[in-house]
Amino acid sequence: MSEKIVIFGYGPGGRSLTERLIAAGRQPIVTQRSRPKDLPPGVDFVATDVRDAAAVQAVSRGASHIVVTVGFPYSTRVWRQSWPIAMTHLLAAARATGAKTLFFDNLYMYGPQNGPISETTPYARWGGKPAVRRAISEQWQTAVAKGEVLMSALRVPDFYGPGVSNSHLGDLVFGRLAQGKPAQIVAPPDMPHDFAYIPDVARAMERLLDLPEAEYGQVWHMPSAPTRTLRDLITIGARTLGQKPKIQAVPPGLFPVLGLVTPFMRELHDMRFLFDRPYHIDGGKLTRRFGFEVTPFEVGVPEAARSYRQ
Repeated sequence: MSEKIVIFGYGPGGRSLTERLIAAGRQPIVTQRSRPKDLPPGVDFVATDVRDAAAVQAVSRGASHIVVTVGFPYSTRVWRQSWPIAMTHLLAAARATGAKTLFFDNLYMYGPQNGPISETTPYARWGGKPAVRRAISEQWQTAVAKGEVLMSALRVPDFYGPGVSNSHLGDLVFGRLAQGKPAQIVAPPDMPHDFAYIPDVARAMERLLDLPEAEYGQVWHMPSAPTRTLRDLITIGARTLGQKPKIQAVPPGLFPVLGLVTPFMRELHDMRFLFDRPYHIDGGKLTRRFGFEVTPFEVGVPEAARSYRQ
């Protein structure tokens, strides 16, 4: 069967993987509701809503690989409505085609943990968005256990890099620093927290796509450079831009109060465990399997910061 890679979604994950595959001489098909303005020349695009079962089946027909990098608005209500439907349709396409399917996932389903989070860490009984991610994880893992699909997940912590604007290290940090303004963050600046570099994530996705069928069905955690604090990373970015590392931080304790008037702050409340304690992700499994090396912050952060000057 000839290769047909269908990438659902063109956020930072889908974009970075598309660029990497093109550089390797491969020809993915990108699909989402509307055509991306920055889609590289020559890349095929098909308009698809993952909540439309027939459309998902049509674009997936004949696929050898399916990559799920779908994103919905950061709303618990939207996630509860949309994610189970989307996963049902994507699993149906994976069954019908037999395609190797890779899910670009996050780590919300583990909830609050007080140590490094590995692939064997149990899911937490935690509400809101973590509960949605837990439910759809159980959905695809049940299909794998029944032998219905070939599917794996790459679970990625907060990520950053050129083109990643909606990030803790995006527009409100490096974007503002590039304008000579203080960085704005909604987290304690001195709490250790893992961040993955998006070009590294694309490299990991490509490796996982090409695994033999016998190695599908697993969860993989994305490795990151040694854990640093937001203040550390903001300082590196500010120096790159010739600015002082000024920071305006919103303490997590204010989330409930600010949520009364700001919907986004309300949506952060169920995710407070991401920044109210050290956040360490164990990516050793992927590192050992591929001999994977990640980009140091001293390289990745300047690249991300300089992208706002370009």
